[in-house]
Amino acid sequence: MSTSNNWVTVCSDTDLVSNSGVCALLNDQQIALFQIKVGNDIQIFAVSNWDPIGKANVLYRGLLGSVENAKVIISPLYKQRYCLDSGQCLDDDTIKLLVYPVRIEQNQVQLQLVD
Repeated sequence: MSTSNNWVTVCSDTDLVSNSGVCALLNDQQIALFQIKVGNDIQIFAVSNWDPIGKANVLYRGLLGSVENAKVIISPLYKQRYCLDSGQCLDDDTIKLLVYPVRIEQNQVQLQLVD
């Protein structure tokens, strides 16, 4: 793992799976990474892998979908839907996942550390 201006390399872009999730470890925290491809457009999302309702690190195994044009991850345990942009649980306003800014630089997936 390398760091540059609060951006940390967590894996190669070839480690990502199209329209699915993978898990990475960052500072003892599991991060769920998603690569969503629609046509020629590719989007990358990074959220905490911890399912706050199921109390397990499983979100990278969830189902991808969309609700009113928002990309969501659906928990594999109790099926709550979380917006990948904001982390907000669509089924419980009091729950929100940690969301990480993510980018691809020189074929490396990088997350921005937020203070």
